Amino acid sequence: MHPRSITGAAVAAAAMLACRSDQPADHPDAAPADAAVNMATYDASEFQLSGPAQLPAGRTRFRLVNKGQEPHHLMVVRLEEGRTYDSLLAVLKQPGMPPRWVHPIGGPNGVSPALESEAELLLTPGQYAVACMIPSTDGVPHLAKGMIAPLTVTEGGSGAPEPVADLEIALTDYAFGFSSPLTAGARTVRVTNGAQQLHEIVVARLEPGKTMEDLLAWEMGGRTGAAPGQFIGGMSPLAPGDVGDFSMRFEPGTYGFLCFIPDAGDGKPHVAHGMM
Repeated sequence: MHPRSITGAAVAAAAMLACRSDQPADHPDAAPADAAVNMATYDASEFQLSGPAQLPAGRTRFRLVNKGQEPHHLMVVRLEEGRTYDSLLAVLKQPGMPPRWVHPIGGPNGVSPALESEAELLLTPGQYAVACMIPSTDGVPHLAKGMIAPLTVTEGGSGAPEPVADLEIALTDYAFGFSSPLTAGARTVRVTNGAQQLHEIVVARLEPGKTMEDLLAWEMGGRTGAAPGQFIGGMSPLAPGDVGDFSMRFEPGTYGFLCFIPDAGDGKPHVAHGMM
């Protein structure tokens, strides 16, 4: 999600992989949120993801609860048939770009401490992983500190329809295309990656009088001092052609939409190419 100090093997991993709820943080593992959509809640802390290791196929609402002291997100990665979680761990130790059999499909993007985010994805049977790639203030991605876990998706899931979207955002190289102006209220946002490389949506709510430049300087400067805003969710990295939905309540105020994925060409974060 954030580019500061992501270098070497971490860049490759970041390129691959890379707020709200009124309910308590207890997660019932694969208990459905309603009769049709599966619910999967993950608690994030330093440096662990706690949540279900197995889910049925079908539409699944992922809920991330940040119980830590640093920002965290949840990236869902599908492995091609025949690949395993152990083979993913092995490839993450190697330099260079990740193989094509590693396929990021989205997930609830980063939130500041004590906040939550949600995203809804369509899961097919197979082997997956969930991870957090946000770097700590020492520059080491959380994944490298153990913040990754396996996920198996089994046959027999529900046939829930996709949610009704209030807003659609098309990801391109390098812009966010809004289907209509964003207005206050509870919103379901459909995200489609129609570009040639990975993209994400990081949503930040700015403090009064603060700017996007203030937020970027704070993040890339080591998160020292009072935060000029909060990260409140969005959509974790989506591979080209993929679609996902995230839900969020937008109160009146000033927000930022950003993409921190390193560029496939020059390695610079997409915000450096104007994607914010």
